[in-house]
Amino acid sequence: MSKKLFNDFKSVSSKEWKQKIQVDLKGADYNKTLIWQTNEGINVKPFYHADEFTNGFNTISNPKSWSISQSIFVHDTQLSNKKAIDAISRGAESIKFVIQNSSVSIEELLLNIDRDKTVVFFEMQFLNSEFSKKINKLKSKAGLFINTDIIGNLSRSGNWYTNLKEDHTLFDSIVNETKTFSVDVSLYQNAGASMVQQLAYALAHANEYFNHFKNTSIKINEVIFNISVGTNYFFEIAKIRALRLLFNTLISEYNMKTSCHIVATPTKRNKTIYDYNTNLLRTTTECMSAILGGADTICNLAYDGIYHKDNEFGERIARNQLLVLKHESYFDLVNNTSEGSYYIESLTNQLAEKALSLFKDIEAQGGFLSQLKSGTIQRKIQESAKKEQEQFDTGELVLLGTNKHPNSKDRMKQELELFPFLKTNIRKTLIKPIIEKRLAEQIEQKRLKTEN
Repeated sequence: MSKKLFNDFKSVSSKEWKQKIQVDLKGADYNKTLIWQTNEGINVKPFYHADEFTNGFNTISNPKSWSISQSIFVHDTQLSNKKAIDAISRGAESIKFVIQNSSVSIEELLLNIDRDKTVVFFEMQFLNSEFSKKINKLKSKAGLFINTDIIGNLSRSGNWYTNLKEDHTLFDSIVNETKTFSVDVSLYQNAGASMVQQLAYALAHANEYFNHFKNTSIKINEVIFNISVGTNYFFEIAKIRALRLLFNTLISEYNMKTSCHIVATPTKRNKTIYDYNTNLLRTTTECMSAILGGADTICNLAYDGIYHKDNEFGERIARNQLLVLKHESYFDLVNNTSEGSYYIESLTNQLAEKALSLFKDIEAQGGFLSQLKSGTIQRKIQESAKKEQEQFDTGELVLLGTNKHPNSKDRMKQELELFPFLKTNIRKTLIKPIIEKRLAEQIEQKRLKTEN
């Protein structure tokens, strides 16, 4: 299209647009009618304009491609290996093995998996430096990543694996070998933290490690952020973009060249057992947000994952959702798709600024670990979760099929292979653990009790 065509039209400023809208409102209040107030403290306007970006747009270095991942909990080494090979043959490009103990044979687990083409993540539910060294010595062109996060374990369980001193000693040994560590941001999202809190806690969490290593010879090549993505579509895109911006800001303070690898999974918080097929719609938009936001690896959540044991059908559908997005919707052909969108750029800036402010406050109060031990982080997340729960209970926050348009004929009591609700296990802990909880739990429990 000829540029000359645009010269025939006078440009319209954002001020002029707002004046025109106010005229059309015929006396209705602009702020009350058209401004959407969010839990993040961000007021969403009816339009965004180029003249609001005097400093230009953010240039975020997103990955050139994203990989489809499948998570496999290792109960039996041979069966898990077989399952991984089958998943790869059906389109998975990376595998995440969740390992319970060090008795697992890594050689058997990786047998016949082409490590030059398949990225493999290891999420260990224990701390063992020798086991990690064994993994790290294996050759792989695609990459072998070990998720090591002792603060994440403390936040989730309320205890160190062993104790503070031994955990840090083993952590140092593992990171010195692997040159990487991970940050479990998904815990904060699934527990009800706001997006600003998620970003600030992710940064403060990572900064605890950087502070720990700054006077050592240990080099960090990469940090893995494991995040969860909700259904607030554009905000979630902006959240991931803001995470990269904030991480780049943080490492610049340390004069480091450390890279950031983001592994995204749909949240559990908004998933339901009734009208469970709507979970497919939720995870699809959540995966789209992850892709457009610039996640490196996306591991989808099976639509029935909260109440069914691992099963071939649920995992196949979850994998196929990503395959359709990648190969039929062409979400792999355009880089930085969201860059230049006035709305997303504005959300990215505001989320990053608010998160940075909260991060600075955490650091001024002694840092992330200090605020975990005092219970401040837990209390702030609880406050955010309570507000969100109240919005769900009053119908302001809608989950179709659960608190709006429920199907009274749904029967789920006989379908529950897993306990889908918050479990209470009274035990002694060093700190109050951060607890994940779904929004629909209370209403679902009431429905289960009244089923015929």
